[in-house]
Amino acid sequence: MRIDRAGWPFLAVPLGLAAALAALGRATGRRSARLAAWPLLALLGYLAVFFRDPDRRCDVVPPASDEVLSPADGVVMVAGEPQPGVAPEGDWQQVSVFLSVVDVHVNRAPYRGQVTEYSYRPGSFLAAYRKESAHRNERSELWVRDGDRTVVFRQIVGVLARRIVTRVGVGAQVATGERIGLMKFGSRMDVFVPRECTVTVTEGQRVRGGETVIARWPAPR
Repeated sequence: MRIDRAGWPFLAVPLGLAAALAALGRATGRRSARLAAWPLLALLGYLAVFFRDPDRRCDVVPPASDEVLSPADGVVMVAGEPQPGVAPEGDWQQVSVFLSVVDVHVNRAPYRGQVTEYSYRPGSFLAAYRKESAHRNERSELWVRDGDRTVVFRQIVGVLARRIVTRVGVGAQVATGERIGLMKFGSRMDVFVPRECTVTVTEGQRVRGGETVIARWPAPR
């Protein structure tokens, strides 16, 4: 199982402590020291699962040019009309995905193109499923343009997430479904597509980053 590189510092702490307790137990014969290592190993296992980075369909088969893919695993919170005061300036549709603490937290670009804008804004740490989190929580925002097509997406932290990792910046070329970063411990992602797109998911639907089509561009005239 591939682990995102941002996870290794988190895994190193319980791994080192568990190894030290196991060694102490062997050296002293204290069963209590060995037993104390088990919770740390359980934590290590959870962290390995949290920071897992599985391959997805987009890594093998290039997505179609009209497909906008889910940027993350989770449950769709918003599909269609944007929440009041949340969308960027303009006429957009919104798809928001809530990531629980057991979902894959590696984030992917929902659509291909060049990153034309990037911004980061500090803020609160409200639960990511609350609508207020979309405009009050800490977040990063990226605009991606491919010709006359523009998609905007945001990484938004939640009550447990305390750091956003964004690995692309202005000028970068990204492919649909390409890994662009991650968020740590519970969060949400918002995607904004123009009105001309057809949103293909519904609220409450589970989606998979880099696989589930959340919107489609219209066929060229």
